[in-house]
Amino acid sequence: MEYSRRHTLAMGLGGLFVTVVPIRVSADAAGLIQAFTGGADIVDGPLSISAPEIAENGNAVPVTVTCPDAKSIRILAPANPNPEVCTVHFGPLAGRHTATTRIRMAETMDVIALAEMSDGSFVQAAANVRVTIGGCGG
Repeated sequence: MEYSRRHTLAMGLGGLFVTVVPIRVSADAAGLIQAFTGGADIVDGPLSISAPEIAENGNAVPVTVTCPDAKSIRILAPANPNPEVCTVHFGPLAGRHTATTRIRMAETMDVIALAEMSDGSFVQAAANVRVTIGGCGG
């Protein structure tokens, strides 16, 4: 296939547009939750999430999630460019079912924790964190 000057110019401008214009991907929290649970219902359970109410700097926000008898825990930050923060799987010999991490947060949002219990059910908890200076380039 031969490219004319017009095709080359169009491809060059398209490439320039993609690299210069910031494209923000905002994930739908409900879609991420459904992907983790496979559409199963979320029930009440012993899941707790600990995060500061106000984070002066969004570069390192401490988050701790605890859920006794959990098979896995997933932490989501839906307003971030990459909303899936982490997933932690626990084996049968795990002493404590706790996940502690520091996450970057672009803006004020609800940090969501999901846990898959050993019986196959799912539980959810959320903590609202107000961010004064965003940590994801904002």
